[in-house]
Amino acid sequence: MTTHFLIGGNGTQSAHLNLRMANRHGLIAGATGTGKTVSLQVLAEGFAKAGVPVFMADIKGDLSGLAKAGKPHPKVDERLQLLNISDYQQRLFPCVFWDLYATKGHPVRATISDFGPLLLANFFDLNETQTGVLYAAFKIADDQGMLMLDLKDLQAMLNWMKDERKTLEDEYGGISEASIAAIQRRLMMLEQEGADQFFGEPALDLNHLMQVTLEGTGVINILDATTLVNQPKLYAIFLLWLMSELFENLPEQGDADKPKMVFFFDEAHLLFNGAPKLLVDKIEQVVRLIRSKGVGIYFISQSPADIPDAVLGQLGNRVQHALRAYTPKDQQAVRIAAQTFRPNPAFSTESVITELGIGEALVSVLDDKGSPTAVERVMIAPPASRIGPLADEERAEVMARSPYKAIYNQVIDRESAYEILKGRVAQQEQTEQQQKIQEQLRVEQERIFKQQQKEQAQQQKEQARSAAQRNTAVDAFAKSAARAIGSSLGRQIVRGILGSLLGGRR
Repeated sequence: MTTHFLIGGNGTQSAHLNLRMANRHGLIAGATGTGKTVSLQVLAEGFAKAGVPVFMADIKGDLSGLAKAGKPHPKVDERLQLLNISDYQQRLFPCVFWDLYATKGHPVRATISDFGPLLLANFFDLNETQTGVLYAAFKIADDQGMLMLDLKDLQAMLNWMKDERKTLEDEYGGISEASIAAIQRRLMMLEQEGADQFFGEPALDLNHLMQVTLEGTGVINILDATTLVNQPKLYAIFLLWLMSELFENLPEQGDADKPKMVFFFDEAHLLFNGAPKLLVDKIEQVVRLIRSKGVGIYFISQSPADIPDAVLGQLGNRVQHALRAYTPKDQQAVRIAAQTFRPNPAFSTESVITELGIGEALVSVLDDKGSPTAVERVMIAPPASRIGPLADEERAEVMARSPYKAIYNQVIDRESAYEILKGRVAQQEQTEQQQKIQEQLRVEQERIFKQQQKEQAQQQKEQARSAAQRNTAVDAFAKSAARAIGSSLGRQIVRGILGSLLGGRR
């Protein structure tokens, strides 16, 4: 069984990484162009050959060459002869490509609920009040039985909290409308950066990062970060989330012959630059404790000074490439780098750091007792895989053979907070619309009733007027008749009566 693998040598001394101590983490440092990427490639190959799965962030795209065998080269032959390597064989390694933006690898997704309010609050640079509102959003979603899977779920939850703020405050405390607006603005910025593709389902299954082939080779997972590195905060938060998930989900392993998994995080300074103390403390905690889960973490950066002391002190295996000392700040970085090594009486570490050539490094690893070995100046062994990136068609071929394309390449959007709240809003709108229609019907009925009453009153009024007119006509006729009786008719009657009387006398 493999217990060590070769990092490099100088013809008389060889530097081997002890697999039993590989979960004590490590550092690859050096100025740009000094060979850090090749060192990372050699370490990744060593772990994979030993049956240890590897996850690495590929900042420049160069690490994709691990998926293809290297080609013979005179310089490779020269290095092999210098290091007395007789069993060298160029070969490819099983690789799976990942990409948060789903262009150069399988999509990497996590749900909003899995990510949690702490990382989001740090990612958004929220103040205490805004953080409290974000925690309330997660608590309310849990209490309401609503999943928060993607950004639109969180956005919908915040909108609903704003509408129901007065009701919710009785149970969840003050919910500032200004804080909700601040969080929503940051969500909008996140969407514009394309990070909305990261949140959702299917979420990454960590077991898929920890696979070993039937031949016993650890699978190398390569995260294409050529685009992601332009969003350094998202890059840092994603890596921290990944470490945190492993720490929380993996069982305790204790001392083992080799790690369960190894992570390589390139451009490590992006994890710490401008990060709030709470976030740095979280990184330190995970780095310190995750080794008990059998996970090794290796940071790659230009200088050890890029790493906080609390984290740097946890990195037992060191590969230091050349540093340049052009400025006082550079000279201080060289002194810091030299002080992190156990001295070798044969040379001055501080002086050698500035003299190292390309592909040459100072190496110190942990021995079987966990103590750092004296630093050695070595030439890094040549990798067995290709140095340099794959062509697009070569990458496509590797992805086409991946067993995970059917799992991750299709987006899943099941019912969650957004759909539930949207349904509630639709139901409320429907209820309000029905109430509005009923109110309109009531108003119309009342108008018709009043119109009928008005028409009836008008009809009664007209009938009364007609009756009055008829009564007036009768009265007039009666009076006219009475006058007629009192005039000509009366006179005729009188004359008739008088004539009868007078004629009777004659």
